[in-house]
Amino acid sequence: MKGDRVEIVVDAGDVTKTYDVQATRAGRRVEIVNRRGLVEVSELTRSGTAVRTARFMASRVIALVEHPAGASRGSRAEAGADGS
Repeated sequence: MKGDRVEIVVDAGDVTKTYDVQATRAGRRVEIVNRRGLVEVSELTRSGTAVRTARFMASRVIALVEHPAGASRGSRAEAGADGS
C-alpha cells in the first residue's frame, strides 16, 4: 500500500546507518525476505515485479522497523467514529 515504509538499521563498523524502503505509488507494497544470510527488502508492484531492492548481510542488520501506512489513518478514523 502506498506509504508503507521499512526502516533498516545496519552496523557499519563504528557507526550505524539507516536505510528506508518505501512504497512510493498506489498499489505497491514492501516485502521483507530473509534467506541464505541476506535480508532483502523490496518494493513490489501489484503483479509482484520488484521495482527496487535493498540487500543486507543478516549478521549486520540491527533492526527492521515496519511503518504501515494504514496504522495512523485507522486510529484517527476510529477516534472520529466515537464522536470524540
